[in-house]
Amino acid sequence: MGLIYLGALLFSLGGSMLLDWRFRLTFWRDARKATWTMLLGISFFIVWDLFGIELGIFFRGVTDLMTGILLAPELPLEEVFFLALLCYTTLNVLGAVAVWDEKRDHKRERRVAA
Repeated sequence: MGLIYLGALLFSLGGSMLLDWRFRLTFWRDARKATWTMLLGISFFIVWDLFGIELGIFFRGVTDLMTGILLAPELPLEEVFFLALLCYTTLNVLGAVAVWDEKRDHKRERRVAA
C-alpha cells in the first residue's frame, strides 16, 4: 500500500513523457533547456517547501498510501516526484502553446503566399 502515491506520480510522469515525445513539447524539443528548467524549478520548490516547513506552515500528512521515506523532517520522498510532475506539466503546457503558435503561423504564411 505504501507505494500507491509514488506509483501514481511515476505513472503520471510517464504520461507526460509520452505526450512530450509524441508532440515534441519539452525535452524532445530542446533537452538542455528543459533539463535546466526542470532542475531549477524543482530546486526552487524544494527550497520553498523547506522554508514553509521551518516556519511551521507545511507539514507531512500521514497516510498509508505513501512510502514513509523522509528526505528531511516533514519532507517525504514523494514531494520531489510531485514537484517534478508539476514542473514537467507546466513545461509541456508551455510547449504545447508554442507548437500551436508555430502551426498557426505556418498556416497563416501559407495563406498569404497563396
